Amino acid sequence: MENYNPGTHILSTFTAPQAALTDMVRCADFFSGQVAALGLTAVGTVYHAFDNGGFTAVVCLVESHISIHTWPEHGLATFDVFLSNFRNDNGDKVQGIYRSTLEFFGGTETNLQTVMR
Repeated sequence: MENYNPGTHILSTFTAPQAALTDMVRCADFFSGQVAALGLTAVGTVYHAFDNGGFTAVVCLVESHISIHTWPEHGLATFDVFLSNFRNDNGDKVQGIYRSTLEFFGGTETNLQTVMR
């Protein structure tokens, strides 16, 4: 039996400025840009705004997913990204998406888990 590594999954909690955590439209543009720049394939997206200004977003990819949930009232977000290695080793892309997301939000990592699936 072949030894197969399904992919890298990053789960994180970070703090960020309130304004960044309420700008759902800008986040949607950012995630779309990341998907395009990395040659990934989106198969569906869901964005939902909450009354407090926070939002949740999931980008479903052929390769797997990107998701975020924000709590601007606490200056907090949870984020995860998983890309399958079905056709390519996507570990570097996962790390890049995570670093770019922290930078985009002006975030400071408070918790990080990297799971090798």
